[in-house]
Amino acid sequence: MDPLFPFLTPADLVLACAVALVAGVVKGAVGFGMPMLLVSGLGMMLPPDLALAGLILPTLASNGWQAMRQGIGAAWGSVRRFRVFLGVGLVFLLVSAQLVRVVPVPVLLALIGAPVSGFALVQLFGLRFHLERQSPHVEAVAGAVAGFVGGLSGVWGPPTVAYLTALDTPKTEQVRVQGVIYGLGAVALTGAHLGSGVLRAETLPFSVLLVVPSLVGMWVGLVLHDRIDQVTFRRATLVVLALAGLNLLRRGVFG
Repeated sequence: MDPLFPFLTPADLVLACAVALVAGVVKGAVGFGMPMLLVSGLGMMLPPDLALAGLILPTLASNGWQAMRQGIGAAWGSVRRFRVFLGVGLVFLLVSAQLVRVVPVPVLLALIGAPVSGFALVQLFGLRFHLERQSPHVEAVAGAVAGFVGGLSGVWGPPTVAYLTALDTPKTEQVRVQGVIYGLGAVALTGAHLGSGVLRAETLPFSVLLVVPSLVGMWVGLVLHDRIDQVTFRRATLVVLALAGLNLLRRGVFG
């Protein structure tokens, strides 16, 4: 074992960096999926708390880059455009976070995983679900669902992506909006786990190390993102969304 990472063998450390690289490529190409891939991949060799520690700083760094790629003005414009989603989502996140001990998380994961994966799979096979334009009422409902699920389980990505995809949001803006939303969540996550002890002296160097392959992978993913058209982007997004939804369903049913 490496003395700097006593909980990992050198071979496992190489594998962890490879997982981070792949997660970064997916993140750069479609704008989400890094936490899902990191926690699943790192969980093959590490206990859940160490896998969680490993993903915290890569998630924070990648979302910051994603949100600010076109500059702070563009990021602020996205905040203004989706202010209803963000505002309602934040309120429901704060409320539902208080219910963690009441609602069984596996039940919630299954309840959100089934419709999200169904939404993505149905569209992949040709049935299109489309919103003509933004509606404050629909956006409030979408934000409420994402925030409620996020407060209970830490998973708010799939409902967010499903809503943005249904709007046919241009790919550059969709990735930027996801970066803003997930970035705010990543800041809260980092602060929470500095306090919880998950991110501590023993685990911080591991999380710092994984930032490097994650951002290298993200750079590759962004190059791919810039080269694909809207139709290909939408299809790739739906594929990742279907996998994310099925993974939530698996976690809900099998733990």
